[in-house]
Amino acid sequence: MKIQFDSNLDYQLSAIKSVVNIFEGQERCETTFTVRSPESLNKQRVLLSDGMSYGNRITISDSKLLENIQRIQNHNGLPLSACIDHKNLDFTIEMETGTGKTYVYLRTIVELYKIYGFSKHIIVVPSIAIKEGVKKSLEITQEHISQLYGIPRYDFFNYDGNKPTEVYDFATNDSLRIMVINVQSFIKNFTNALDINKNIFHRYNDELGCKPSDLIQNTNPIVIIDEPQSSMSTERQKRAIKSLNPLAMIRYSATHREKINLMYKLDAIDAYQQKLVKQIEVGSVQTDEIQNQAYIKLLEVRLGKGFPKAKIELDIFRAGVIKRKKIIVKQNDDLKEITNLEEYEGYIINDIDGKPENEYIDFTRRDTIIRIGNAVGNIDDDRVKSAMISKTIQEHLDKEILLNKYRIKVLTLFFVDKVLKYRDYDEEGNPKKGLYAEIFEKEYEKLIRKSEYNFEKDPSLVHKGYFSKDRLGRLKDTGGKSMDDANTYNLIMRSKERLLSFDEKTRFIFSHSALREGWDNPNVFQICSLRDLGGSSIAPRQQIGRGLRLCVDQSGMRVYGRQINTLSVIANESYKEFAERLQKDIENETGIRFGLIQKHDFENIQLIDVDTKQLVPIGPNESEKIYKHFVEIGYINLKGKINDYLITDLNENKVDLPSDIKCKAEVERKLISRLSKVTSKVEIKNRKDKRKVTLNNDIIESKEFKSLWDRIKYKTSFSVNFNSDELVEKCIEAIDRKIEKGEGKLYYTKAIVKTNKDSVLVEESFSITHTYEFEPVATLPDIVGYLQNGTNLTRKTIIRILVSCDNLDYFKLNPRGYIEGCLDIIKTQMQLHIVNGIKYQKIGDTEIFNQELFRNEELFGYTDNLFKSKKSPYESVVCDSKIEFNFAEYFEKRKNVVVYAKLPRWFKIDTPLGSYNPDWAISWRKGEVEKLYFVVESKGLISELELRGRETKKIECGEKHFEALDVEFQATDRPENISLI
Repeated sequence: MKIQFDSNLDYQLSAIKSVVNIFEGQERCETTFTVRSPESLNKQRVLLSDGMSYGNRITISDSKLLENIQRIQNHNGLPLSACIDHKNLDFTIEMETGTGKTYVYLRTIVELYKIYGFSKHIIVVPSIAIKEGVKKSLEITQEHISQLYGIPRYDFFNYDGNKPTEVYDFATNDSLRIMVINVQSFIKNFTNALDINKNIFHRYNDELGCKPSDLIQNTNPIVIIDEPQSSMSTERQKRAIKSLNPLAMIRYSATHREKINLMYKLDAIDAYQQKLVKQIEVGSVQTDEIQNQAYIKLLEVRLGKGFPKAKIELDIFRAGVIKRKKIIVKQNDDLKEITNLEEYEGYIINDIDGKPENEYIDFTRRDTIIRIGNAVGNIDDDRVKSAMISKTIQEHLDKEILLNKYRIKVLTLFFVDKVLKYRDYDEEGNPKKGLYAEIFEKEYEKLIRKSEYNFEKDPSLVHKGYFSKDRLGRLKDTGGKSMDDANTYNLIMRSKERLLSFDEKTRFIFSHSALREGWDNPNVFQICSLRDLGGSSIAPRQQIGRGLRLCVDQSGMRVYGRQINTLSVIANESYKEFAERLQKDIENETGIRFGLIQKHDFENIQLIDVDTKQLVPIGPNESEKIYKHFVEIGYINLKGKINDYLITDLNENKVDLPSDIKCKAEVERKLISRLSKVTSKVEIKNRKDKRKVTLNNDIIESKEFKSLWDRIKYKTSFSVNFNSDELVEKCIEAIDRKIEKGEGKLYYTKAIVKTNKDSVLVEESFSITHTYEFEPVATLPDIVGYLQNGTNLTRKTIIRILVSCDNLDYFKLNPRGYIEGCLDIIKTQMQLHIVNGIKYQKIGDTEIFNQELFRNEELFGYTDNLFKSKKSPYESVVCDSKIEFNFAEYFEKRKNVVVYAKLPRWFKIDTPLGSYNPDWAISWRKGEVEKLYFVVESKGLISELELRGRETKKIECGEKHFEALDVEFQATDRPENISLI
């Protein structure tokens, strides 16, 4: 099969034109020069005849270039360049991973050649992996681009210092020529003559009669810099690229460290919003956080001035909570003092060794040495890895059921940190399955037995490893930069299209973690990083980047739609931790600041100048004026953090803008659009049966619904009178009832990742738990001290609670679990007792839940949880449970129910235990009298609800809220129990 390309994607065309139009006004021309330098003509060993070389040149003025550049930046809403020098042309294109960055700059090259005659182009890449990826892209797009532009196929080559004739052909041919080169191939040390002589690129070549670098410089190439944050990050790299004597440099990346003359921007948020990349979901495999022995993991050894330091992960007790954290330690540090936990008694750092390949940390009074990447006090690593592999296989097989009918092949990528964990060798050097290969085949055989998985039964046929080899042909660990790596990347890139075909049985790919850069495949739907416990060291953006590209079917055509394109990341960290790392990663790499408005955010909003009739930006002064106005009225705080007031006013279409902005309708419209983007919540989520729920305007506008809403719309405030008389008794009762002997747990949780300008969010889908027995505990911690610090109760009260508990013996079996259980129960009981003395009162007539929010909220449901309605504000009720279905059906059938509403998520009542969202509002008639009634659906039996005291107390707060509004209230799980209906 061949991958097909869509040549009419608007965002790609915009990126191409944003570069091509820089040179608008340039005549199509080229410059010629003599290949040989004068000194080379005297040499007798010249093997190639002298000839003419063809290069690029620019004819338009700097002022015209600046005019073009600013016009493009204006159009794209980007900061304007202040000046330009045609001798140092340097431009930036920002495109999110997976949106076709390579395809864009290849087409840009061809358009620059066709329009202006720029025939010499060099693509500079930072690594072997990316070089092989670019080479593959050049191969598979060659025919497509040739037909698209009606020109002969372009010629390209990967630079090889041992093939000087390729450089000669590049310079002497008058047709389009593209060279791909690794930045390391032409870096030289300008202060070291020996280093220069070692570098073939800068060394005199008898066959050429000059230095390859001289020949390249004379062509004035346009230099495309792929991933400049890696290929142009040091001063040596920058000097090396400048030494190519480029006509212009054009930087392409999703993660620029410096943005010089930014011409086009498609960042991570834009890509997700426009559905240009796969949505992301995270499957989290985690152990129970309860540890009954000291947990220490060595993450890194840092060398510098003085003695080595180490970055470790351990459990720390602070403010009544035990959390796993990463800290920096040094020699003689006492981990017990750092953690405040008895388990770390005796763990004083004796030595930190930073020798390469031998990094370790050891402790006094304990026969404990921990090497880099290893941990003590953790549960069995193999158990977690088996769970991760099993869940990844299950996700894959489920995805095949869904996607095979669309003729889409599903691929899964496993990252391993050690090759021997996939392919091992016996004493004679014969290959055998490594640990991960054995686990994979075992778990695959278990799952494939299920009747719904009608796929290849032999596990050995569906997985394959891509690793570098040593001189004996054995797989080996590498860092991604050697010639062996080049062969590996070449192999996997050659297989890129074959892997997409159903004819190829391989569906699971194992490779080294170094593969994370430079290779991707559109049909990677699962990525699992089998790293050491404690979280993958692969950055989330690198991790998901291997599978973000939209998938293709068997004809090679791109397939669109969120119901198809979902990337599942299986991680050994919580989905919340993954989202936090992803958000931090995006912020660090792109400069995006989630949930913030900055003073300069609006300066590129354009309006038409009354004199020139041209679009011009409003500028930094106006932008700062808007920013200060938003601070003054409370839309943002002093640091620019967005408040709920702004979001509410946007939803109600009543944003408070400076008076002079309101006079400029064009600016106001663009400003509102910009604010909507910053505050919008864009779901990165897959549901094949997702449906948008439309409003029922007849109900919304009816006097019956307005009457109902006028009774319930008012907000309240509360005051409390704390009473703790029964606290001790309730704590004892709850501890005896809730804390059990316990087992260790292994969790698999699946969640959808949502990305917007405010944050990276997660939405949990489901969770599965497996149990295992705890290991015996040798040392018991100070339970009284922990509970006292965590609750601020007196030591006497804590002892009174503990000695009265019937299950105190469980503390000896699972001390950490028992402490945390008691801490949670005592805190909860303290919160619940607050509610007993709570009192609500109406704030005023202006503090309300506005009915118009129904119109501004987009409501979605799914085919299996929608109930058709003729009496509610929406044409369907989104039901989250069978009980809610029962209520909706009951209300629809009852003739005396005039209107009813399942209250939206934004209808929240403040309580000391957090916000509370009641479920139903009902208006009904009894005879000729219209009455109002409130029903709270308990999401379970009332008897079960009583066991969840926190939720019960929230409902009690809700009842007191409505009492303050003189609205009747009732809690029940059965609609027929509602009185007076």
